[in-house]
Amino acid sequence: MATTLQREDVLIGAPALSGELALPTKPCGLVVFAHGSGSSRASPRNRFVAGVLHAQLVGTLLFDLLTEAEAAQRANVFDMGLLARRIGQALDWIAARTDLAHLPIGLFGASTGAGAALIAAAQRPGEIAAVVSRGGRPDLAGAALPEVRAPTLLIVGGDDPVVIDLNRQAMRDLRCEVRLEIVPHATHLFEEPGTLEAVARSAAHWFASHFATAGPQ
Repeated sequence: MATTLQREDVLIGAPALSGELALPTKPCGLVVFAHGSGSSRASPRNRFVAGVLHAQLVGTLLFDLLTEAEAAQRANVFDMGLLARRIGQALDWIAARTDLAHLPIGLFGASTGAGAALIAAAQRPGEIAAVVSRGGRPDLAGAALPEVRAPTLLIVGGDDPVVIDLNRQAMRDLRCEVRLEIVPHATHLFEEPGTLEAVARSAAHWFASHFATAGPQ
């Protein structure tokens, strides 16, 4: 049976960043997506993962981390401080809504978005129940890594050796519960048959299990 969703177009923060909130009837939690460089809330891979989360009664918030003008300046795409602040604005927006504030919150970061998600998690240790990185660059979180308290799942393609190494390096600095999952025969974008499905299943399980232990906020 298809999951019934309530969808809402939203605007986040002072720059009025466009987003889409999708909530099952009785969500067990809410995942904020942080897309990677050159992407947006329309990322087909993130939207696919979001669909799998919805089937597990997990709500999602996909939003643009940058305005169109900001995204046109390449330096902004790799400005981890700026991107983390934008995630923080989304978390503040969630906390201000009485229909969302009680939900456990997760962060799903892809590529450079993973670094920003981990910085945001480090800055708000009591607010984030779990983090998942897809083909991410957790190393970009730098000095924030030891401050992350949220359980973190790092998912990397088996045919993406440079990113595997970067994730292993980041793991040495993380002090939270952390797992590295390597998807066989997958490259950086998980375009090979069945690989993105594997990412989505692992992410859904990670979030659902940690939301269950986190309970209402």
